[in-house]
This record gives sequence, C-alpha cells and structure tokens, in this order.
Amino acid sequence: MQDVARAAGVSPMTVSNVVNNRPHVRESTRAKVLEAMDRLGYRVNVAARNLRAGRTQTLGLAVPEVDRPYFAELAARIIRHARAAGYRVAIEQTGANREDELEAIAWSRNSLYDGLILSAVALGQADRDLLRVDFPVVILGERIFEGPVDHVAMPNADGTRAATAHLIAHGCRRIALLTGPDLAEANVSSLRHEGYLRALREAGLPHRDGLVLRLPALDPEHGARGARRLAERGAGVDGLVAVTDSVALGAVRGLADAGLRVPEDVRVIGFDNILAGAYALPSLSTIDPDNEGMAARAVELLVRRIRGDATLGPPRDFTGPFRLVERESTAGRRPPRRTKRTAAPGR
Repeated sequence: MQDVARAAGVSPMTVSNVVNNRPHVRESTRAKVLEAMDRLGYRVNVAARNLRAGRTQTLGLAVPEVDRPYFAELAARIIRHARAAGYRVAIEQTGANREDELEAIAWSRNSLYDGLILSAVALGQADRDLLRVDFPVVILGERIFEGPVDHVAMPNADGTRAATAHLIAHGCRRIALLTGPDLAEANVSSLRHEGYLRALREAGLPHRDGLVLRLPALDPEHGARGARRLAERGAGVDGLVAVTDSVALGAVRGLADAGLRVPEDVRVIGFDNILAGAYALPSLSTIDPDNEGMAARAVELLVRRIRGDATLGPPRDFTGPFRLVERESTAGRRPPRRTKRTAAPGR
C-alpha cells in the first residue's frame, strides 16, 4: 500500500479509502490510485485483512447430504442471500452424523466462519447446551426448539395435514403414508406423520397401521420400493402422502411398476416443492414450505447476529408459512394422450 501511495502521489490513507471503497474520494484521485494498483500488480491480502478485522466474511452451512435435491436447492438459496449481504458460504456435509454436526460447530469456534447455519438431524433437544457458543449459529430443522440460538423451522405438521386433507377432498379414503424411521424425538418424519393423523381424525377416517410404511431412507429408491410393497399387499390405496418430494417421485415410479396409474388409480402428494417435481410426469403436487423465505430468514438472522444487532433480543424460533401446490399427481383425470391423425386411404 505504501508503494501504491508513492506511485500515485497520494497518502496511504487515501489508498486505503480506495481499496475499501469508502466515499468522499474524488473520482480523479480514485482513478489515479486504481491505475497505480494495476500497474504495480497490487492485490488486497484478504487473509491479513480478515485476521486484523477478526472476520472471514464467510458463513458455514452444514447439511446432511449435498446430493439430495432439497439440500442442494437450499444451499443455492443461502449462497444467493449471503452474497447479497457481502458473505461467501462454505458448505459441509454431515451425513446426518452427530459427530460431524459437532465438528461443524467446532470449525466455527476456530474462527474459520463468522457464523454457522446448521441443518441439525442427529443433534437433539438434549444437546441444546452444546450450542451455547461465543459465535452466531442458526439452526434449521425440527430437532432443537427453544435452544440458545436462533431457529428456523418448517410447518411440518400443518403442511402434511393440508396435504392429506387435499387427498380427502378429492375423494381418497384409503390414504397411505410413506415416512421415515420412528425416532424417540421430534423430527421431520414424526411431525409430518402427526399432521397426517390429524387430517384423518378431522375427516372421521380410521387410521390403519398397514397403510403407514416406515422407510430406512427418504430417497426415490426407497419410495419406489415402499409404493410397490403397498400395491403388492392389495391394500386398495387410493391416495398416498410422501414425507418428501424425493420419496414421492420414487413412489410414482413404484406404483407404475405395479401397474397403477397416477392420479387415476392413486393420487400422490409430496412435501418440499423441489424443482424436479414440477417437471415429472405426472407433475407432482406438493407442499411448498416457503423455501426462499426460510433461506432468507436464516441468512438475515445470522448476519444480524454477526454484526451485533442488539435489536434482535433473545434467540428466536421462526416457523414459516406454506402453500399447497396442486399439480397433475392429485388432479382429476389427465387428458387423453394425443395421437397423430392420418388420412384414410384414397382420401
């Protein structure tokens, strides 16, 4: 910076003002400094500047799996909102593993991130005290409520209640649920199961244990297997709620493999509103939990904590809204397939 100042004939403070894009620098002076920087090959030492400021301008994002559509789309949204706030994002994959979720917190403690957004799957309510750290953390998910950090959650029970009620309104009476493992603490699967049961009760429909399948993994493969198993049982299922869109997309395939049509024989609805659902055949009805709003809120809370915004007050629990997106998988009969007409011989 001293070299640039000498080459431009200005003070080092003026060079600093230009480098940091501060106002009140005359355009002619700014142009002269920038020309000297370019001529001398000057580059800002970002690491040194961050060390001096005690900031890295980097947010950590820890998710269970980066190759699942929901988390990939979540990461893209968080990166976009973080960039608008002047931050970069480093992504870690925890594999839904408790030790790796704790390690993500430790990396933030070592000042590699200014703050952390953690999609907690393995950490639970009993681990709340582990989040009493001296740097900002925002938790995503359903495992930790009323903890010592900000928390952004989905409307899981209410959303799945609406999804199930939607099938009931379309005349479905034997509605299956493809859900995840039964865990002791609240999680995505248990909360969405609760919403499913509530809708059945409100409609006066019986709960049948044989229509609830617990899958070892919430992915298309296990969704397809689960749907085929339901079809092979001959349970007469006419509606199916999947706890995620990935499971729902697999279920549509599994039903087709079993000779059942969607929506003519079985209406199917998912949860998450991932992009692929809109382009599937049939397109997938789903619950949209305001993914964009959740990402924006998580980044906003984290950045305000990093910047020491005293107006935030104590940690906040935020649950976003949702909307039901009706597409072909729960609609009425799909239009018949169009065939090309050919003229009769001799015409």
